[in-house]
Amino acid sequence: MERKVKNPHGKLETPVTGGSEANRLSAQLAALEAELPPAVLRVAHYLNRNRVAVLANSAAELAAMIGTSDATVVRTVQALGFQGLGDLRQSIATSLGGDSAPLHHMHQTMEELTGKAEEAATTAADLVIDTHAESLLQLQKAEARAQIHAAIAKLHPVERIVIYAAGPSKPLAEYLEILLGRHGQPAKVIGQSGLSLADDLLDLSERDGLLMLSYGKPYREVLLAAAEAGKIGIPIVLVTDAPNTKFARTANAVIAARRGRAERVALHGTTLIALEALVMGLAVANRSQTMRTLARLGSLRAALGRE
Repeated sequence: MERKVKNPHGKLETPVTGGSEANRLSAQLAALEAELPPAVLRVAHYLNRNRVAVLANSAAELAAMIGTSDATVVRTVQALGFQGLGDLRQSIATSLGGDSAPLHHMHQTMEELTGKAEEAATTAADLVIDTHAESLLQLQKAEARAQIHAAIAKLHPVERIVIYAAGPSKPLAEYLEILLGRHGQPAKVIGQSGLSLADDLLDLSERDGLLMLSYGKPYREVLLAAAEAGKIGIPIVLVTDAPNTKFARTANAVIAARRGRAERVALHGTTLIALEALVMGLAVANRSQTMRTLARLGSLRAALGRE
C-alpha cells in the first residue's frame, strides 16, 4: 500500500517512487527542493551529504552538528517522505551498496541500542558478551565438536597447513600460524587479493592441507584457492558461518563458526575458540613433535634472557 506524507505546507501527497531504494533520498530531495522552506532545505542537504553521520547519530546529535533543533531534523526527514529517522537510516544503508555490509551491520546493531550514549555503550558491551555466550553454546553441542574432530583427522597427516584468510580473519590466521609453529607444525598464511594470490597458490603441493576461513558468499579468490587444492588432491577444511552452502559441500571437513547474530556486527570469538581447539587437537596428535619444539622454544627463550 502506498503511504502518504505531508509536504512542508501540510498537504498530503504521494512520495517519489521512481528509481530504486538506493537513490530514494536523493530523488526525494530533488523532487521537493523547490517547495522546502530554507531551514528545512539546509537540513535536507546536510543529511544527503553526510549519510554516515545520519547512520551514527541521533536526531538531537544531528541537530547540534547542523545548528538547528531536533524537531527540525525530524520534520525534514518526514518532509522528504520518510516515516522517521529509522526509515531514513534503512534507506541510506541500502544506498551504500553491498560493499558496505560492515557499516550496514553496525547500523542494525546500533538500532537495537537505546538510551543515552553511556547507557548504550554498556548495553553494547553486554550484547557482545551475550552473543558470544550464545555462540559458545552452539559450539559445545556434539555436532559442532564432531566437526572439529573431523578437521583434526584431515589435517593431522599433512606436512604443512596452508591457511587461507582475508580481511579481519587474516590476523586470526597469523595467530594460528604462530601457534602451529610452536608445536612444530609447518604452516603458511595466504590470502592476498587479485593477481598476487596466483603466486601463493603456485606454492601449494601434495604435502599440504588447506585450512580456509571464509564467511558469507565466497569471493573469486576463495573459489580459486579451493579449486586449486581440489586439482592437487589435498584436504580442505573450511571454517565458515554458512556450512550448508554448495561451496561448503566441496570441503572435506567443515567447522561451523557463527560470527554473532544475523545482520549484526561480526564477532570473531567463536572462530578463535574453534581454531584453538583445532590447534590443541593437532598438538596432541603430534605429541612428540610438539614437545620437542616447545623444549627448543624454551631453550631459545632462555638464551635470549641471558645477559
